[in-house]
Amino acid sequence: MTSTFFIPAVNIMGNGCLDEAMTAIRNYGFRKALIVTDVGLVNAGVAALIAKKLAQQDVDSVIFDGAKPNPSIVNVESGLALLQRSACDCVISLGGGSPHDCAKGIALCATNGGKIADYEGVDRSLKPQLPLIAINTTAGTASEMTRFCIITDESRHVKMAIVDRNVTPLLSVNDPALMVGMPKGLTAATGMDALTHAIEAYVSTAATPITDTCALKAIELISLNLRQAVRDGSDMNARENMAYAQFLAGMAFNNASLGFVHAMAHQLGGFYDLPHGVCNAVLLPHVQTFNATICAERLAVVAQAMGSDIQGLNAEQGAEAAIVAIRALARDVQIPAGLGDLGAKLEDIPILAANALKDACGLTNPRAADQRQIEAIFRNAF
Repeated sequence: MTSTFFIPAVNIMGNGCLDEAMTAIRNYGFRKALIVTDVGLVNAGVAALIAKKLAQQDVDSVIFDGAKPNPSIVNVESGLALLQRSACDCVISLGGGSPHDCAKGIALCATNGGKIADYEGVDRSLKPQLPLIAINTTAGTASEMTRFCIITDESRHVKMAIVDRNVTPLLSVNDPALMVGMPKGLTAATGMDALTHAIEAYVSTAATPITDTCALKAIELISLNLRQAVRDGSDMNARENMAYAQFLAGMAFNNASLGFVHAMAHQLGGFYDLPHGVCNAVLLPHVQTFNATICAERLAVVAQAMGSDIQGLNAEQGAEAAIVAIRALARDVQIPAGLGDLGAKLEDIPILAANALKDACGLTNPRAADQRQIEAIFRNAF
């Protein structure tokens, strides 16, 4: 078996590491950055803080606050136009998965030309993207360090999965001090997103000893810290542990890929504009119930990593313990119980399932599925 391990060249982590990151940015020699972020972080003054710190390092910047939740092709095109007008030589993404993914789309098109839809699929680009520094403010998506870029094609109502080594950021920054302001709901959703990354990577057909180690430590840290991070967002120990956990989960899925949870969640996000982490959290136990007939032994190890006592249980019972633990964590952080609570419609299931089967993330799910089986999982999740 051969494998390739993808990760940014430099990753700066830990409480208060932002100033160290600014020194690193200066040392690259960049002159002007496009800061890709969202309106919330602009209104909170975080984008202005980053611009000020860049100026102190003699790096000019312009702010693009058009990264919407579930960023679209239009968002990428608007940001690219601003980058080109402003003659920026690098991109800095600030936020969670949406700004990071939007920035990746901008940076990739800046050097490769064409439309972001041209790069849907695996390794479709020919050139490295414009240098991208990703400053993270959430603990979940790990988009700040992955080769995954998810962009919504609103004309087709689907999320495009762009999996490309050329969208890997040059530098990732995870300072838990920037995560303290996350509201409870976002903390819960992003934390469950990270758990989904770790579990899907662990049961993936492309898993390796390296990704297994990352995934299991991530599962352990999330199980020990997510409830407290949701309960008390100012708990810096919980915040820092969640920052490490989501990064470890990113290391796992960036290289082992994902499964049907993400393939299905992408369709819900593209069709209804729903929050990605919540969709993952709702679908996760249902997809793993489907997978358990193939990978019960692995799911039993997941249960153990989540703190379940599996001594004396067989593989099937251990797998069930994992599913029980997943449901308990989701319930404790107040994730909605089913897709119906999110506004999804039963009559849309056939098209959602058909699109999910086209998503690249499903290729490494441990158990293959057909249209009927994916529809059944969707129905069970209602």
